[in-house]
Amino acid sequence: MKCPHCGNELEEGHLICEKCGEEIRIVPDFEPEIENRITETLSTLAAMQEGDGTDQTRQADEENEEKEEKPDGGLEEDRKVWAAVSFVVVLAVALIAYGVYAYHIRTVDYRIDKAREYAAEEDYAEAIACLEDAYGDYPDVSQLLFLEADYYYLQQDHVSAVSVLSRVIERGDFPYEDLEEAYEKIITIYANDGMYGEIAELLESCQEPDIVNMFQSYLALAPEFSYVEGSYAEVIPLKLSSNTAGTIYYTMDGSKPTRESPVYTAPLFLESGEYTVSAFFVNDYGIESEVVSKTYVINLSVPNPPEIALYSGEYSEPMMISVEETEGCRIFYTTDESDPTADSVPYTGPIPMPLGTTLFKFVNISKDGISSEITSRTYTLKLKGAIAPTQAVNALIAKLVETGYLEDAAGHSKRQSGVFSYRFSSVLRIGESGDYYTINEHYDDGTGILSRTDKVFLVNVYTGEAAQLGYDENGNFAANIL
Repeated sequence: MKCPHCGNELEEGHLICEKCGEEIRIVPDFEPEIENRITETLSTLAAMQEGDGTDQTRQADEENEEKEEKPDGGLEEDRKVWAAVSFVVVLAVALIAYGVYAYHIRTVDYRIDKAREYAAEEDYAEAIACLEDAYGDYPDVSQLLFLEADYYYLQQDHVSAVSVLSRVIERGDFPYEDLEEAYEKIITIYANDGMYGEIAELLESCQEPDIVNMFQSYLALAPEFSYVEGSYAEVIPLKLSSNTAGTIYYTMDGSKPTRESPVYTAPLFLESGEYTVSAFFVNDYGIESEVVSKTYVINLSVPNPPEIALYSGEYSEPMMISVEETEGCRIFYTTDESDPTADSVPYTGPIPMPLGTTLFKFVNISKDGISSEITSRTYTLKLKGAIAPTQAVNALIAKLVETGYLEDAAGHSKRQSGVFSYRFSSVLRIGESGDYYTINEHYDDGTGILSRTDKVFLVNVYTGEAAQLGYDENGNFAANIL
């Protein structure tokens, strides 16, 4: 072995060069951090050897005196002792330093830093191997798994990334924050790959309600029904709801619904009878829920049909059509041959019989929405010697111009800038005053839209005399002559 300073050949076991006097070091090269620790240790040992204060100086003087007194052979012996001591000290320091170094390179922080160095050089295989080795020693450090999953993801190996993240979930003893992060990363990977079915399966097996709620937009839960199945004595507005945005398909005859079935958009009103409602939900990602079915039996009493005293037939004088009202029901009617419903004209009192032939249809609808059978009547009113309705309307307009109510027959008026018009409505018998055509007034403000005013005019069906409909002191109809 040669001296690294002067090149002199050293005898085996010598740690000090006899030629240049330099000390030979045999410790290995370490990382800066380890080398600093060794330097500090050597400095400490050197200080301990040198001592401090007066005692150290005195000890040095005594040793020098002893050296002066000793012959050359004694000095040589001291050198050997000091060489041996130095060797032991250096060896001890080297062993301590190596132990510190060996411990350091096995710490989790050191291995994470190493993995990041590999990843920075895009050597992901070495980075992952480093993290896997570290996880074997530190299975409670979730950061190792998250970092490993990230490196798999950077290599486009999504399957392995999900597999590593699943280990966080399967362990079952990581903190909630780690579980949430693992689920979020897996769901992000699945969503980017369009694997929405896998997301639904993952969330269905999740035991953390808060995490499920966080990502419930990916779930397709079965629709919820607003009424439990069973028997009811009333019409029920059955509502179907879903856990998130999407579409509900349903059937009401017990058959299995498909995506070709009706789409639920409003409450289903179940009236008298038996219904088996089946439905399933499809979320915005195309995931289908299971089909859920419920059976409802609605037992309701059907109201009696409306009773009308005036029979169908031909009449030569105006008649009032009265309908007997049923408690707990409302009466609706039509005159256009369609069947009446709750959206038709409500009956509020006796109806003047129209001129000509008219088919009336009446129905009772209970407060539960149950409809009775329809009662129909056909009336034909022919007035002998009566002027025509169009003639009556012209006679009224002429009278209104004569009285200054209108400026001209076109319907202009000084009161308003729009145009008034008049339309025949019905025939009405007013006490002993006689029979009159009722004519409604309409107003067009220039937009082309007619609005009915609150005035109703009368024209005697036989004489053409014009009047305005009013009421007497008893609240009965009266004809106020113009």
